[in-house]
Amino acid sequence: MALALPVLAHPGPASPSDAVPGQSSLFTTYPGKKTPLAPQYLKPIPATEKGPAGQDDLLFQNLLAAEWAIYSFYQLGVETFSSSDFAKKGYPNTTYQRITEMRDNEAGHVRIFQEQISKNSVKPGPCQYNFAKSVGKSPEAYLAFQVFLEVSSMAYLTGLIDQADLNISKSALMAIGQVESRHNAWALIDAWNTSPFSGPSDTVYPYANQILDSTNTFIVTGSCPSENPPYPYPNQHLPQLAFKKKGTTGKPGSTIEFVWKDKKPTFDKKEYFAVFYHGVHHISVPYNPKENRVEIPAEFDSGSSIIIVIIADTKDAPTEQSVVAGPLIILEQPGALTKQVNAV
Repeated sequence: MALALPVLAHPGPASPSDAVPGQSSLFTTYPGKKTPLAPQYLKPIPATEKGPAGQDDLLFQNLLAAEWAIYSFYQLGVETFSSSDFAKKGYPNTTYQRITEMRDNEAGHVRIFQEQISKNSVKPGPCQYNFAKSVGKSPEAYLAFQVFLEVSSMAYLTGLIDQADLNISKSALMAIGQVESRHNAWALIDAWNTSPFSGPSDTVYPYANQILDSTNTFIVTGSCPSENPPYPYPNQHLPQLAFKKKGTTGKPGSTIEFVWKDKKPTFDKKEYFAVFYHGVHHISVPYNPKENRVEIPAEFDSGSSIIIVIIADTKDAPTEQSVVAGPLIILEQPGALTKQVNAV
């Protein structure tokens, strides 16, 4: 049975409804199973003034819509599991507590992003989200997917910085990214007993909206509030990529064969490239649509962070419009769960 999480199902806890992130423990150490968000923040918030949108309103509308999915994933974990569920599987006794604390942080991110949107623009509300395929009721699968979500959010946060007009917006994105990085470091150390270091740089991908679009996979069709603006905007609606897991390690130097998740692009040009991003670098590899196989560049270090790959009609994908499919995120770290998560 699918696990669809309606985040509006629970009233807020008995706490001040005007709690401010950074000034209230509600967004740090609140231990309850019910959402820490007060009811007025669990729905679209309409514009209260007329006038031009704020300079970075569109950026934060996109980011808030994405954050609802991340927050809902953690709320799902808090509601579904208990401390004993993780302890019985051999995870540290503090695992459930940490998930709860991360849920609190993500609720704080919701409030921060809401406040970043001006009074002239609508603040998107939550949809319903279905993580059943990736999570089910398995503590192991939940913790595996948690790593995937955190490193993915780092990839789009770094890309969104390029879209920001205001320096204060760039600073806010950096501050949020620091917290997401700590969430991932905790998981690598405590849950997966591995090094938290992902190499000298996390992976940078320049076209953040393409990664945001991939999160639509988890939205229950028709569940988003009618007041919400399109998400993300603008949206290229690119074909989504996966790859066949059998016969490959999915590591640098190995060959992968692409799989189309929904629709296949129309290949009508002479040249195409698979462009791989890792750290702050990218490498283009010639791609033949008929063969549909490419080798992950052996130059990349193995077992660090993520590799992002897209298919483009121009070498190095210099513009968003040159991307014809993707992005595909290949989890490299930790090795103990790469096969499980890359199968998502």
